[in-house]
Amino acid sequence: MKIKTFGRHNKEAFKNIGRNGWMSFASISAVTVTLLLVGVFLTLVLNLNAFGDQLEEDVEIRTFIDLTAEKAQQDELKAKIENISEVKSVTYQSKEEGLDKLIDNLGDQGEVFESLKDENPLSDEFVVKTTDPQDINDVADQIKKFEYVENVEFGKDTVNRLFKVLEISRNVGLGLVIGLLFTAMFLISNTIKLTIVARRTEIEIMKLVGATNWFIRWPFLIEGVLIGIFGALIPIGVLIYGYYFLTDLISTRYPTFFIDLLPVTPFVYQLSALLVVLGMIIGVWGSLTSMRKFLKV
Repeated sequence: MKIKTFGRHNKEAFKNIGRNGWMSFASISAVTVTLLLVGVFLTLVLNLNAFGDQLEEDVEIRTFIDLTAEKAQQDELKAKIENISEVKSVTYQSKEEGLDKLIDNLGDQGEVFESLKDENPLSDEFVVKTTDPQDINDVADQIKKFEYVENVEFGKDTVNRLFKVLEISRNVGLGLVIGLLFTAMFLISNTIKLTIVARRTEIEIMKLVGATNWFIRWPFLIEGVLIGIFGALIPIGVLIYGYYFLTDLISTRYPTFFIDLLPVTPFVYQLSALLVVLGMIIGVWGSLTSMRKFLKV
């Protein structure tokens, strides 16, 4: 396409938006409401996924070493655990460190255990993390078989329930977003179709005088892109302000909130770019599907 022709299509698209004011407003409003809902759902789903990833990262296997194991035997056991292909890291924790952590975690009540420092009943242990948290059951089963392993703990039932809940929440969230997008495309397509129906005579005349289908399509496609961009502006503004406000509220008033939200940057910029792209795709798709039958003259 020549630059001059493309410029002509751009001018025509802007004129059409102004000329069909109320219909253009209806289309932009439909895009705005849809993208706002999509943006809210995406923010929720992405933060839930990030929270799920954090929980999975915290899953670890505590391997308690037999009290009879000497230093050389502990080193041998560590080497065996590290040789398991699914293992990401193995960290040694002495029984003294374990008791100190227990006392710190219990706060004021931990003072009761101070007397145990002289005769520490705990065992030395290896804290094991897997590359993929889903492999934790298999890795734990392998470690149990090694010599000088007194016990292996990782909260099997709790971890398995956690993985199941996270999988369901991710699938449901993804399904809701996809369903909302398809619903949005259907609604916006019908809204844009009303705009094009009002101009069907114009399209038919252009076809009769010899204009090609793509010559007719381009102004409408550019118009769809513009409608998508304009419709994305308000949702972007609302979501950026709302996300800034929410993260600031949590950090200042609820600093001990157990869920860490995704960092404001680059999240808001990524979400904004995604909404603009979605708006443009929805606008173009709506224009293409709505014009199909009017080009058959």
